[in-house]
Amino acid sequence: MQRVLLLVGAVSLGLAGCAPPESPSALDKTSRPNVIYILADDLGIGDIGAYGQQKIRTPNIDRLAAEGMRFSRHYSGSAVCAPSRASLMTGMDMGHAAVRGNYQQKKVPATPDFQGQYPLPQGSFTLAHLFQDAGYQTGAFGKWGLGSLQSSGNPQAMGFDEFYGYLDQRNAHNYFPGFLWHNRRMDSLQNPPINVHPRTDSAGDYQEYMGPDYAPYLIVARAKEFIRKHKDEAFFLYLPFVVPHAALQIPDTELEGYDFDETPHMVTDRSDYTPHPRPRAARAAMISRMDRDVGEVMALLQELELDSNTLVLFSSDNGAATAGGSDIEFFNSTNGLRGEKATLYEGGIRAPLIARWPGQVEPGSHSGVVSAFWDILPTFAELLGKTVPADIQGKSVLSSMLEQDQTQIHDALYWEFHSKNPSQAVIMGDWKAIRHYHKTEGRGRALSAGPIALYNLARDPAETNNLASLHPELVQQAEQLMAQRQVSPRDEWNFN
Repeated sequence: MQRVLLLVGAVSLGLAGCAPPESPSALDKTSRPNVIYILADDLGIGDIGAYGQQKIRTPNIDRLAAEGMRFSRHYSGSAVCAPSRASLMTGMDMGHAAVRGNYQQKKVPATPDFQGQYPLPQGSFTLAHLFQDAGYQTGAFGKWGLGSLQSSGNPQAMGFDEFYGYLDQRNAHNYFPGFLWHNRRMDSLQNPPINVHPRTDSAGDYQEYMGPDYAPYLIVARAKEFIRKHKDEAFFLYLPFVVPHAALQIPDTELEGYDFDETPHMVTDRSDYTPHPRPRAARAAMISRMDRDVGEVMALLQELELDSNTLVLFSSDNGAATAGGSDIEFFNSTNGLRGEKATLYEGGIRAPLIARWPGQVEPGSHSGVVSAFWDILPTFAELLGKTVPADIQGKSVLSSMLEQDQTQIHDALYWEFHSKNPSQAVIMGDWKAIRHYHKTEGRGRALSAGPIALYNLARDPAETNNLASLHPELVQQAEQLMAQRQVSPRDEWNFN
């Protein structure tokens, strides 16, 4: 099937990226390395030990950092799930991406194969296409969120040879679902019907929100099958875990070893998630469960003698969230940064990034290079000696990983967000500018722009001291960069 590259016009001033050269230089040192990209869901940068976590055990992820490189200035594509994943897949920032929000597709009557978020458009060029074009086997196991089975954005149309997991991120709120998708086939599970958004607390009986088939177990088992199946071929494995997104659901046997002072989580309104008597223990156990899954994948690579020829990356789709009883303040999940998921402050978009590749990435190394999700596609393209659409905003960070090159690759990074608190944000080196929009009285959904706040992240990473009045030239520069966004064809993803 012939594909057409999605080419979107971009403007310069540091936002447009360059296609990496068509060169096999990175492959000269290796032999078609396997690549595994692991993505957590709503994991704060402070939720793992390698970034300072003290209460949650993450020894396997910490080992990735000890044996590889830890990035301290990496950013997610957006402050919520779907647009962040779209940025990762396509190499585009939020001023140019086709998906800029968690828009739920609607159909009457609803059918499971139609459920899902606003899809990636036909012709989109993704990470998976990049690897397919290089002759790799491609697999995705976990949460997709970029289009239903019947849409242009289904995983196989977007370059994945195999998919197993949740197509609809709304269904992924339930860790004991009635079904998961395996390519185009529904894999029915033995769980009873579970409503993870109950209207009442149901007397706090959280057992009614449990079942025999815990989706994370099934997903990692399928991912390991994929590795075994393709052990003699080059493969790209995308592992978008659901953890630790609400609801807080995990078998009781996993709670062992976490004994915190607890206030039971009770359902307070219809948008809330399931109750749990030990919400702190549940969240910690979910993260530790994911850590063990990472450990199982790494152990399998060693067993199959693939370890030395596999690049493994670990990150999170956005900042930590308080939904469903998640006590991110107790865990210092944002590492002292301001904001959380669904905000463009550092706590909402600063993400961990760990890269491990024995013999290629220096163990225990660190990078302070400012990078974002849209840089991953061109990074892999340079690794493979392939080209990408020339007008994406991403730039390769491969030299940072392999050569510990600390040269900054971006003049500026841009985000926008359109849900609860419409905002724009720009990072220019150590400087961060953010502007909020407010609903205009009596003008429908019209928005009015507030003033731009300016923070020096090197001196004030918590964004507490607004320096806009002292640096009008930087405010003007940020405003010019914000104005370069490409207008979205969807009105709700614009500011007027």
